[in-house]
This record gives sequence, structure tokens and C-alpha cells, in this order.
Amino acid sequence: MYDVIVIGARCAGSPTAMLFARQGYRVLLLEKARFPQDTLSSHYIHQPGMALLGRWGLVDALRDAGCRPIDHESYEGLGVRLDGFSLPVDGYRTTYAPRRFVLDPILAGAAVASGVEFRESCAVTDLVFEDDRVVGVRYTTPGGAEASDRARLVVGADGMRSLVARKVGAPNVVEHPRMTCVYYSYWAEVPSHFELYERPGRWIAAVPTNDDLTLIMTYFPQDEFSGVRTAVEPAYLEAVRTTTPDLFERMSAGKRVEQMYGTGHQENYFRKAYGPGWVLLGDAVHHKDSITARGITDAFIQAQSLTDHIGERLHDDAALKAALRRYEKDLTNDFLDLYQGVLNVAELKPEGRTEMLRKLVGHQVLIDRYFSTVSGACSLDDFYNAELLTVLDQS
Repeated sequence: MYDVIVIGARCAGSPTAMLFARQGYRVLLLEKARFPQDTLSSHYIHQPGMALLGRWGLVDALRDAGCRPIDHESYEGLGVRLDGFSLPVDGYRTTYAPRRFVLDPILAGAAVASGVEFRESCAVTDLVFEDDRVVGVRYTTPGGAEASDRARLVVGADGMRSLVARKVGAPNVVEHPRMTCVYYSYWAEVPSHFELYERPGRWIAAVPTNDDLTLIMTYFPQDEFSGVRTAVEPAYLEAVRTTTPDLFERMSAGKRVEQMYGTGHQENYFRKAYGPGWVLLGDAVHHKDSITARGITDAFIQAQSLTDHIGERLHDDAALKAALRRYEKDLTNDFLDLYQGVLNVAELKPEGRTEMLRKLVGHQVLIDRYFSTVSGACSLDDFYNAELLTVLDQS
């Protein structure tokens, strides 16, 4: 009998298991993959995510893994270029964009070091119910045997296609259509900082990652997915060439070192977050288009929020239910504005936004604050302050 079973050991599940174990709970962490293993990802960790890694004592491990530090961001749109960087959070301004076969084992290792029992290559197949309450899980072991374990709380950190969400019937409480499709790969000998380029119908990102490689991502409207997927590389290269010729020249002087990766299945939703004996976390509870690279940072924030709210109250029925209710409320408070902002960007219709951004040129404080609204270091309410409104009125 465990206190907590966490399903999924990536950037939502491993920190949650670690934090519960640090509170003194007996925790089982189940993962269907065997690490290290890559997964689709935009990789980037925003400043609030870096602050949590610092709080958890994991920043040095990330630095030691050979991930290039990032301290400069640029955005280029229709007739405008902005250079700057987000404001710090808890003193952390430098960011990283680690490969997932680097990041996820660091997080899982921290969970194990905190006392978590970690089992890889274990695919959860079902939940165990007593009446209407989830009391455990069934799964297959690496050898193919059937096994089951019980817990006071089962945490579904098992991604967009969450088995836990499906088995408990967790409905979408907010939902929007798919907006974009994305394809990317990794390039050697392409110098870069954190670069974003936007044109109507196109969004390009270049991000330094591990091993002196640069992640280069291309976003297309969802209605182009069926065409792009049949000729990915030509569409990818043409999108870069027509959107940012300078980056295309650097790519032409470098070399692509991996295959193309991508997806057209980027869902946008909030799900019901909890019920008797279960709670959802990370992409299982909330997913949005990856165009602003919020997934990893948001998973970290949710892990800290959930474990903080529960604290020592796991075995008190009324207190646990109240804690889960507060966690669900925080999901809306913390992420609804960011969610809407992501959907606005994912429309790939930048005309109105770039008109405002042109007015920020020459105002570095406001430029950095704008980048901070995307990172989460600055709220939209704080960004639209008297100083910004004065600049907009004068322009």
C-alpha cells in the first residue's frame, strides 16, 4: 500500500513524485518507457520553471549535462524586430532548452534520490476501483507479467492521451480546436540564440540545446497539415527560407543531424482535474499548442502547486478534497490567461500584434516586460501598465 502512485515519469510526474516523497510519503512512480528516451518536445524552460528547478536543487545537474545557457531572445515580425529577455524569477534569468533524454532522467533521478520507488518499462493498463473511488492501478511489468498496487491517491501524469483521464471519465471543461501543426529537427554548426520569427501563416523558432545543436521548429496552420505531412522536409525548408532568410543561410552552412519530428495533434483543453482517489497533472489535465513552449514550465508549476496544497493532508478525507479543489482552481487562475495568449499566437495572424510591438522599439524595459508575459514572469495586467499605455498613446 503506497500513499501515492504517480503514472508517468516525465516533466510532470517525476517532480510530483519527488515532492511527495520529500514530504515523507511512500511513493511509487511508474513509467512505460525506459530512460533515457526522447519524446516530442519544444524543450524550452521559461524563467518560472528555472526558479523551481533552483528551488528543487536541480539547476547544477542541468548545467552539467551540457545544455547551452540562453540569455538573449529575439522576435522578428512584420516590420519589427525586438531583442531582449524576460525578467528573472527568484533571481533566475538564464534559461535552458534541454533534450528530453537529458532532462527526464535528471528529474526521475531526483525522485529516486528523494526515496521514490521508480519502475520503468511498466505500462499501466487499468485503474482499481472500490465503489466510485480509485484505489490503485494495474500494469504490466518489464517481463510481461500482470501486477497491481494500491494507493491513497493516484496521480495521472500520463500525457495528452491520459489513460487515467479516460478511465475516470474526466471531461474537458475548456476546449478549443487544433490550431497548428509543427515539424522540427536538430542542426549542427548553426549559431543561434533564442530566436522567434513570425509571418502570416508561419512561425519559426531556433533554440540552442545540448551538444552544440540548435533546435529549429516550423509551425503551419492546422488546415495545411494534410499537405505538409506528405512532403515534410521541403515544406519545412521553404517555411524557413520565406520567413527568415538569414536563418535559412545559417542552416544552409550547417547540417541537419537527425530526422524530422512533428505532429498535427496539438489539442487545446482543460480537463476536470480530480475526483475520488485521483488527480490529473501536466498534459493530462491541461494542454495547449506548443508554439510558446509552455509545457515543461507549466508541468513544474502544477507539480509544486499540487504537492503544496496537499501537504500533510493526504489521509484526511475532507482536507484532501479541499486541497484538490484549490489545486483545480489554481489551474484556472494560473493558466487561463496564458492559454488564451497561446491561442492568439497559434492563429498565425500576427498583424494586430506586430502593430503594437512596433511601438515598443526603443523602450527596452517594455520589450523585456513583453517577453516576460510569455515566460510567465510578468502578468498581462502588469504589462499593460501606465508606462505602456503612454507609449502606445504617443506612437
